[in-house]
Amino acid sequence: MLLKEQGTLQTPVGVFSAKHASTAVEPEQAKFYKQLLPLSKPGEGEQYAFKVDLDKCTGCKSCVSACHSLNGLDTDETWRDVGTLHGVDLAGASYTQTVTSACHHCADPACLNGCPVLAYEKDPATGIVRHLDDQCIGCQYCALKCPYDVPKYSKSLGIVRKCDMCHNRLADGEAPACVQACPTEAISITIVNTQATLAAARAGGEFLPAAPEAGYTAPTTQYMTERNIPVGVEAADHYALEPEHGHFPLVLMLLLTQLSVGLYGFSIFAGVSLSPYLCLAGFVSMAIGLAASTSHLGRPLGAWRAFLGLRRSWLSREIVTFGLFSGVAAGYTLTAWLDFVPSSIREFAAWASFSIGLLGVFTSIMIYHDTRRDFWAFPITALKFFGTTLGLGAAVYWALAVAAGEFSLIALCFMCLGLGAKLLLEAVLLTNVKAVAMTPARKSALLMLYPLRAVTSLRWCACLLGLLMAVLLQASAVSATSASAATSIVIASLAVATLFVSELLERSLFFRAVSAPKMPGGVR
Repeated sequence: MLLKEQGTLQTPVGVFSAKHASTAVEPEQAKFYKQLLPLSKPGEGEQYAFKVDLDKCTGCKSCVSACHSLNGLDTDETWRDVGTLHGVDLAGASYTQTVTSACHHCADPACLNGCPVLAYEKDPATGIVRHLDDQCIGCQYCALKCPYDVPKYSKSLGIVRKCDMCHNRLADGEAPACVQACPTEAISITIVNTQATLAAARAGGEFLPAAPEAGYTAPTTQYMTERNIPVGVEAADHYALEPEHGHFPLVLMLLLTQLSVGLYGFSIFAGVSLSPYLCLAGFVSMAIGLAASTSHLGRPLGAWRAFLGLRRSWLSREIVTFGLFSGVAAGYTLTAWLDFVPSSIREFAAWASFSIGLLGVFTSIMIYHDTRRDFWAFPITALKFFGTTLGLGAAVYWALAVAAGEFSLIALCFMCLGLGAKLLLEAVLLTNVKAVAMTPARKSALLMLYPLRAVTSLRWCACLLGLLMAVLLQASAVSATSASAATSIVIASLAVATLFVSELLERSLFFRAVSAPKMPGGVR
């Protein structure tokens, strides 16, 4: 009898294997979330989308915890966040609404359009916008492009990551982590028509009050409520003044590449004596700037693939353009130091270098303009970037002329014109602090005047001091009290160094004082 029973017994491993080898129709926990998933897969022209019942959301953040845990995120990394809306209705009663948000798997995703290495794809079967970790180089441009602050940079991995709607679970008929974790069933998955969503967004349809306008990327998340949302509701963090990341490698790269283009431009008109030195200074600036740009990447060894996004990414176009510029400029620099090279070839190389360099500066402008941030709008960014190209390039040209015993009035005028125009622009931008509403322009002005007040003040003082030193030295050159050659060189060098520091601070403010769009947040 005992031997007969032993023949029917199974080890725990055997029981586990038999159980999971059975052809189960659905996961065991499906009874808790089955009604939160669509009954069928998306058809042609359709895609999955999150659906959030705001009336059921309590702000408990169970969805945040579940997403963090089941996806194995870093300690300070979140793919789903919870914010709050505040307002007052017509009757004078207060209105408060918590809002949970993650990636909206947009119909026209900005992250996908901006990636230079094609590290994003929109699944043709499900419409889910997926990030391809193995393709990412960690440039973080998608984080600037996304108006909803969705992509998150992981320092430990050197790449950006984001919500993928737990596509592996969905493929097996299982709900995403956030859907399973919500105790009030506020989050569900639905199917939407992609083109209809895109058309509605382009027509000005509202996505969610206090959220970025939907026309840019056409988010597919559906927020539902039976409550009347008062006009003018605001996010709880609407008035928060928090500077953005400084991106110092990009500060250095932008400043030095624009200086390089300016130096190559002035080398065309500087004459035989100064032209080689301007070319050499331009080449050194370009080399340091491009080297600095690679330190911004989480995975710099993959940067060679940046040409893949040439068709749709301005960052890809910038990388390719400055790569071409570096080669042509290096050749021009070499010809400038070789007397036997025909002047026609040298002149052609000079204009080719300068033209490609200007095109590179234009692509840099478009990178930031394409993020749709007010502080980075084309007129503002163009004046800042071309102002640096003209003003700082002229400053170095003027200093080299002083060292050669030539006080170039034209160079001084271009220096004052380029850098002075930038100061005037910044003064105009600061007047936005008087605006009544908390617009992005006003928030940028407040950031510069309060949290970043020291940087702003130092930037202005350094620029004005550098220009004053240059003007006084130039004036002394034509007076009876002109300084000695050695003293003039020292003063000119100090003036240029002061102006360079001023431009570094300005470019730091360019990144830190921008008002970045995002989904409604909470009070911190």
